[in-house]
Amino acid sequence: MKLFYYTLFFIIISYLVVFLFMFFFQRTFMYHPNVNSYNLAPIRFTYEKVKIPSENNITLESWYSFKSNQNKTLVFFHGNAGNLNNRIYKLNELDKLDLNFLIISWRGFSGNAGKPTEQGLYQDAASAIRWLETKNIKKTDIILYGESLGTGIALELAKKDIYAGVILESPYTSMVEMAKKFYPYLPVSILLRDRYQSIKKIKMNKSPILIMHGQMDTLVPFYMGEQLYAEASQPKQSYFPKFDNHMMQYTSELLTALKNFIGSLK
Repeated sequence: MKLFYYTLFFIIISYLVVFLFMFFFQRTFMYHPNVNSYNLAPIRFTYEKVKIPSENNITLESWYSFKSNQNKTLVFFHGNAGNLNNRIYKLNELDKLDLNFLIISWRGFSGNAGKPTEQGLYQDAASAIRWLETKNIKKTDIILYGESLGTGIALELAKKDIYAGVILESPYTSMVEMAKKFYPYLPVSILLRDRYQSIKKIKMNKSPILIMHGQMDTLVPFYMGEQLYAEASQPKQSYFPKFDNHMMQYTSELLTALKNFIGSLK
């Protein structure tokens, strides 16, 4: 009988240790600024390195490519890992479209000061929009592009204001649902600090939206992209390739989907 109680005590203590560890260190599992395993490619576009002031005396390393006042301006919010260089292969393709673009790096990423949090990244994204507005670029001429984690940040902005358009690549319904997938043994609904409730926010979006999600995504389940698309209001478009994974390949089909969506915007 003593063995049973000792075993039970050990299990309870072990669980509490895991719970406390995940509570205090959860953001180290969510944000990976030093991961550098993504596609690296040579730069084939013209751009200017800019520093965008954000909250808490933080400046954001960013790249700005301007072509014409007649073009829409795409703001690229990258995912939870890597840096600006890891998105070059996408920017090379976006540069072929009739777009200006701005890509920002989050606090704690690309050598920026600070530590990433949900509210902090929302502040960084809003700072990028304000910076563009100082250049007389209106929200109605801005396309928000969210990649993975960045999709929740794009929707945070889009729930408040109307933009020219919103593009979501490999989006999730919420970080709580994602955490349930990876940590089914933990009460993540109580535990999680950064929740990114995209499934709620997409219902408040009033801008045209394109949702792109590979059906073979092994990180964010494809059904989450489907759920978000089902909840989104018109006008909406989708691109759901059968064999693509999480970091989507910029194939001719994907570029056609982007071009068609951008061409449909007023």
